[in-house]
Amino acid sequence: MNQHTELGEFLRSRRALLRPDELGIRHAGRRRVPGLRREELAQLAGVSADYYVRLEQGRALNASDAILDAIAQALRLDDNELRHLHDLARPVRSRRPAARPQRVRDSFRRMVNAIDAPSFVLGRRCDVLTWNRSMAALVTDFGALPPKERNMARLFFLDESVASLYPDFKRKSRDVVGFLRMDAGRHPDDPQLAELIGELSMKSDAFRQLWASRTVRDKSHGTYHLRHPLVGELTVDYETLRLSDDPDQLLVTYTAEPGSPSEAALRILTAWDSSGTP
Repeated sequence: MNQHTELGEFLRSRRALLRPDELGIRHAGRRRVPGLRREELAQLAGVSADYYVRLEQGRALNASDAILDAIAQALRLDDNELRHLHDLARPVRSRRPAARPQRVRDSFRRMVNAIDAPSFVLGRRCDVLTWNRSMAALVTDFGALPPKERNMARLFFLDESVASLYPDFKRKSRDVVGFLRMDAGRHPDDPQLAELIGELSMKSDAFRQLWASRTVRDKSHGTYHLRHPLVGELTVDYETLRLSDDPDQLLVTYTAEPGSPSEAALRILTAWDSSGTP
């Protein structure tokens, strides 16, 4: 990806979401484009219009944190969008070759296998790096898939059996695409990520439309409602822990409220002897 182009497109997409009347900006006549004009955004951020135009055009390099924060405040960015803006404005080149496969430590893999609740390690590009039997029973038999297909974005958008687990398809799709967009901001020179985005854009209309919206979301915590073919409807809470020595590896664990039918459903899946252990 061209970082300068991505920065400009991201700023324009966020600027288009703002309504002048909500910000106390009076305007006469009909606007040619939605949202704020560049000059109006620059005034709100306290920077010159010329500087902001150059920033959107990718011609203003090395913007300071203060300027980026001021623009983020004017655009009303959330924390994830703010981090993404900083990534795009001043990308840090990874010391690791982008194409090098990620490795999970043996001790970390053993820990994942020892967890009773469905758990897996999510890597770059939404790759599933390792998982336990409960997660294989809940989502899919990752062990039966070729390594390239052990990817949550590819599975969610291209595998109907996985997509059907999530009745709220729109919400889950925004989460997946938003996380990929964050990853793209952190690793702009990853050819495998570019290949994945190209494949999904060609094969999935839903992905292509969401990718164009430039929504960003990080993986943290939340609740999903699932519809499982074996145990039916259940509600799970997920928590995400990021490795301190490798922030591109995330441990994701699903649990349910104690004593609930959802917890009973997870126990059934945990007891089910899946062959999906890596």
